[in-house]
Amino acid sequence: MTKVLITGATGNVGLEVIKALEKTEHKLQVYAGVRDLVADKLKLSNYEVNLIHFDFLNTQSYREALRNCEILFLLRPPQIADTEQYFKPLVEVCKRENVKHIVFLSVQGVEKSTIIPHHKIEKLIVDSKIPYTFLRPAYFMQNFTTTLRKDLVQHKYIYLPAGKAKFTLIDVSDIAAVTALILKEVSTHQNKAYTLTNDEKLTFKEMAEILTNHLGTTIQFKSPNLLSFFLRKRKEKIPNMLILVMIMLHYLPRFQKEPETTTWVAHFLQRPAITFEAFVKENKSLLTMF
Repeated sequence: MTKVLITGATGNVGLEVIKALEKTEHKLQVYAGVRDLVADKLKLSNYEVNLIHFDFLNTQSYREALRNCEILFLLRPPQIADTEQYFKPLVEVCKRENVKHIVFLSVQGVEKSTIIPHHKIEKLIVDSKIPYTFLRPAYFMQNFTTTLRKDLVQHKYIYLPAGKAKFTLIDVSDIAAVTALILKEVSTHQNKAYTLTNDEKLTFKEMAEILTNHLGTTIQFKSPNLLSFFLRKRKEKIPNMLILVMIMLHYLPRFQKEPETTTWVAHFLQRPAITFEAFVKENKSLLTMF
């Protein structure tokens, strides 16, 4: 069987990819790369996966995890921005261990934004000559049930320096479903890039209105200046690197061309991509209780 290693296996995307693979007929031997073999075994106990030690912050863990691995599903943890320190050695180990394909979870617009880590990671992979597939998703709806959840539930507002910028959106479960199909037949997606969005382009003010309509409470959108945003998040003890990532993700789009929607999700899944309204309805309990 073909060994595939899923990085970030207990996180939002990695776990959804494992779930999607369970719903897909395939001939893959799925390995979940985890930092703690004991604790993470419990988190993944309901899934038919093999656990193997893999820690982005421990480059010594790369070789054993990638031994005999043919396909790597790679993502970038938000707290890791140093591509030279972590991703360059990872790609080098992939070459030495003869990894045959890398499916990398990148980000929409990466080809035009040289300052973000994803751009550098894509270049490392291309330069390695390892066959690849780049998935470039839009703004994760699940940010509302993770990073933005505390402000939303406790304070009834979205607090981001996004102004009137429009964002394309994607549900992580749609990303995972597409990923599972690609992992199943990577040879047909060799050296291709797919931008994954739904059919919507919304401002955060419009998202706040949709949340208000379905959560039974008024949700406001507040767009602070950068200094106010930075100081507020530091007071909340958010790490500086994560604050900078949030600024790049939400502030820079104000000065960039409006992103385009694509039809790749519908193409792969043979159904429309999940709407933001449907996401809110599905996750109402998470969006109203902390």
